[in-house]
Formats: sequence, structure tokens, C-alpha cells
Amino acid sequence: PETLVVPREGGADDLKKIKGIGPKVEKLLNSLGFFHFDQITVWTGEQIAWVDDHLRFNGRITREKWVEQAELLARGDEEEFARRFGPKS
Repeated sequence: PETLVVPREGGADDLKKIKGIGPKVEKLLNSLGFFHFDQITVWTGEQIAWVDDHLRFNGRITREKWVEQAELLARGDEEEFARRFGPKS
């Protein structure tokens, strides 16, 4: 997957808004070069498997629908996010 060395101008997105990502996982994702929701929205099945393998999550990314959550958050659709995944933490 496409990674970055640092977040884009304006700073990193709060990846913890994705259900299943806490502070520790966010740091791990940042260390792999993922700082923005839109980076996650374009992950293919192969890329999900790569990230899943690096984080040793055993399918968690797919089970928790990180890509679908990231898509809603990237476009600012908080109402639909809350409908599908519950209120933001």
C-alpha cells in the first residue's frame, strides 16, 4: 500500500475514530506510514492482508470493516458512520 514518511500538511487524521483502532494501533499504523483515512480507503484485499500480517491481526481489519469506516470518515459522513457503526468514540 501507499505509505507516507510523515503526515500531509494539516496533520494526521485521528485514526482512532475507526472502531477497532486505539492509541497503540494508531501508533503502529503511523509507524507503517498510514496517517490518513483516504490511505485506508484504497486498500485492496492484498494490501489489507499485508497490513494485517504486519500488525498480526488475523483478519481483524476485514472483520471490523476499517476500509468502509475510513471511507465514511474521509468524506465527513458522520451521520452514516453513526448509523452503521454507532456513535464516534
